[in-house]
Order: sequence, then C-alpha cells, then structure tokens
Amino acid sequence: MIRFCLLGSGSSGNAILLDNGHSKLLIDNGLSYRQLCARAVLAQLDLHDLAGVLVTHEHGDHVNGIGTLARKHDVPVYLSRGTYEALPPRLGALPKPYVFDAGATWDLAGFRIESYSVTHDAADPVGYAVSAGGAKVGFAFDLGAVTQLVRARMTGAHALVLETNYCPDMLYDGDYPPQVKQRIHGRFGHLSNDDAADLLRDVLHPALQTVVLVHVSENNNTPAQAQAVVRRALGSHPAALHLAEQHAPTPTFEVRHEAARLSA
Repeated sequence: MIRFCLLGSGSSGNAILLDNGHSKLLIDNGLSYRQLCARAVLAQLDLHDLAGVLVTHEHGDHVNGIGTLARKHDVPVYLSRGTYEALPPRLGALPKPYVFDAGATWDLAGFRIESYSVTHDAADPVGYAVSAGGAKVGFAFDLGAVTQLVRARMTGAHALVLETNYCPDMLYDGDYPPQVKQRIHGRFGHLSNDDAADLLRDVLHPALQTVVLVHVSENNNTPAQAQAVVRRALGSHPAALHLAEQHAPTPTFEVRHEAARLSA
C-alpha cells in the first residue's frame, strides 16, 4: 500500500509526499519550509518519519526548500550525480547527501525506488517509480519526450502522476517568444496533453487505479482541456482521474496491489 499527496505542483513549487504506513518519502521540495508545513497541515498529514527526499532535478521549483528541510529534520537527500553538482549554492549544505547514477534502484524504509533518466533541460534529470507492499506509483513529469525507458518504468503502475503541461494550439497561438515555445515543445522541454495521453495508452492495464495530472500551464493549457484529452485515452477504464493545483494540496490517494485491493 502507498498513500501519496501532491502538496504543490507547478512553477510555484513542487512537493509530493508518500507514505507506506511505516515511513514517508518526499519527492522534490520547491516550497519554503513554512509553506511545506502549512500544506501538510491542510492535507492532514505530517512530516514525521521522513526517510528521505528524492530530487528529480535542480530547478528552483523543485529544490528551493530542500536545504532547510534536510537540516531541520536531519533527513537524507537522494539525487543524481549531475543534479548534486548543479544545485544552487543558496540552498546551503545538505547534511546527508546520497549521490547516485541515474538508473540506480535501491530500497529505503520499506520503499523500492527506481530512478530513470529523462530528457529535460537540466544537468542530469531523473524520474522515479516507487513501490511498497506490492503497490507501484510512477512519476513522469518535467520531461520533454516519452522514451522507451519512460514507458518501461511506468509499466505496471497502480497510480500514475503524469505531466500535461500544454495544449499545442494554445502554445503556438500564445504570446511567448518563439525560442521559449521551441524550448517547451522540444525534446528537452515538457509533455503536452497529447503526449501524456499517448503514454497512458501505452501503459494502461486493468490494475491501474489512479491518474493524477500535474504541471498544467496557467498560460498554455486549461484543466478542462488536459482532463478531456486524457479522459479520452482512458476510455471506459475505471481508473480515477485527478488534476493537481499549483497552490493547494491534492486529496491523499491510496493505491494497493490488485490482489490486496480485491481482498480488502
């Protein structure tokens, strides 16, 4: 079983809290310590038993709060070699940095963590798939292309957290400079609604329980468009579809291994 909540999603700060019933993990923390704690209270969660922070890449909206959090809680921070070397100096020293090579897999406090390389305009960005008690959650965001490796890591997940950053028509018709549009649309940028839908179709399976859409642009997308495109990809599949907001936590989602869910 894994319970997870997105405490923040988007350019204002990203943080995802996971709980396996015994300990917790945080994926990224672009929120200030005060904001992180406030969001946790709103979600009726706490930061006790935090076994580690997993970092995807060094952009500020993913790392701005990791230094203060790591020092206050004396918590280890796991990050790829290139990400560690590219961290902004303003974050200060990390008391327990654990540096790994992208693609590494390890066990931590009842979690199984799989890292995988992604294409994004960062030093050494990674995504994660996290498992506990037979349940698996796949995270595919801040990437510009869906590779075969992304599909492999998302295969068999009971919950998916998918980036739906932009609607191509809104991006092309918008006011962004051409070079910014190219960056967003390019291989090292972000996933569109259609990209996310295609990935979902590729990995859809009967035991998928939850899909959460993240990183929805306020300028180049709308929640309604993102959900409509992905809902078409789901078709008649019963998985619940949710969308994360930038300034408020999501509900706490619980996913279980299919056998455990059917016997509950």
